Amino acid sequence: MKKLINLILIFITFSQLYSQKIIRQEVFSPKMNKKIKVIVVTPNLEAKKAYNSVYILHGFSGNPERIIKEDIPGLAEKSQKYGTIYILPDGNFSSWYVDSPIVKDSQYQTFIGKELVEFIDKNYPVKKEKAQRGILGWSMGGYGATNIGVTYHDTFGVVGSSCGALDFRVFGENYNKYQVDKVLGPFESLKSNYLTDSKINQMETAQQHYIFDCGTEDVQMIEQNRKFHQALTQKKIQHLYIESLGAHDTKYWSRSLTNQLALFEKYFGK
Repeated sequence: MKKLINLILIFITFSQLYSQKIIRQEVFSPKMNKKIKVIVVTPNLEAKKAYNSVYILHGFSGNPERIIKEDIPGLAEKSQKYGTIYILPDGNFSSWYVDSPIVKDSQYQTFIGKELVEFIDKNYPVKKEKAQRGILGWSMGGYGATNIGVTYHDTFGVVGSSCGALDFRVFGENYNKYQVDKVLGPFESLKSNYLTDSKINQMETAQQHYIFDCGTEDVQMIEQNRKFHQALTQKKIQHLYIESLGAHDTKYWSRSLTNQLALFEKYFGK
């Protein structure tokens, strides 16, 4: 009887693993000493098969549940279509996905770039090569994906940003409104915490694929994205830059992110 019960439990566990589409769990961060909510979206998993993976970072005030319900509709279907596992970590409303020098339990750069990747690699059948692992995000998540992706350039092979907040210097009075000060300190202390100065040199030799896009009516982000594109072009860093009609809203980034996920698959295939 005991053996029969064990076999039933094994069968149930196996069935859950290979049929589950949307998995909600908490992942412990040693550096922050707390658990972080994470949603993992998988296709129908097959035994002895490994899958590409993409880490998706929400924008300011967002969360993983909103990604599924509003920001990227049909994400489970996309996972099945592309055969890719999507990982959606909670960025704690306004962490900006940085390792904060002033808040000990806000170390999201290390959590996502190292700890979460290690957890996913250990617990899910993902491909371990950097060429088969990507990261993308929008708005705050666009900054996070670019910053983390380039910092951990040996981990991520494809980096995408949609209407990303790529340069905090242009925030002005919105710097505090978007709570950047709560994780990075006062505006005057920025210095190396904006991408245009701190990451481009790394991008020259990182051997990654880059995608940046922004809506032409996105008054918050369009100019900083154009300047970032120009800076990359001057350095002759290969990247894809797209502008299309749209504002800083769900309608724009839902379309943008759907396109980016399709492009990621093309890069994974190279």
